[in-house]
Amino acid sequence: MTFSVIVSPFEDWFTAALVGEPEVRAIGRTREAAIVALKAEVRQRVECGELITLDIDSVGITSLAGKYRDDPILEDICAVVYRERDAETSQ
Repeated sequence: MTFSVIVSPFEDWFTAALVGEPEVRAIGRTREAAIVALKAEVRQRVECGELITLDIDSVGITSLAGKYRDDPILEDICAVVYRERDAETSQ
């Protein structure tokens, strides 16, 4: 498994945290020690639970994304609009 991690210096220590999950973090005297500690923390959490992905259906305006990508009428409309735009900008 691959996780995105942000490592930051903090006073004389380093912190390592999962991107998007700041409560999953670890500290260490060195950058490497913070990463090792975070890896152990993530491993423990994965062993105690189940790591899954969750898909949520699009709602609202985002559900329209790509809906008409293969519609030939939309292609014609776009061609007309682009021609008119180009004619206006070239004047």
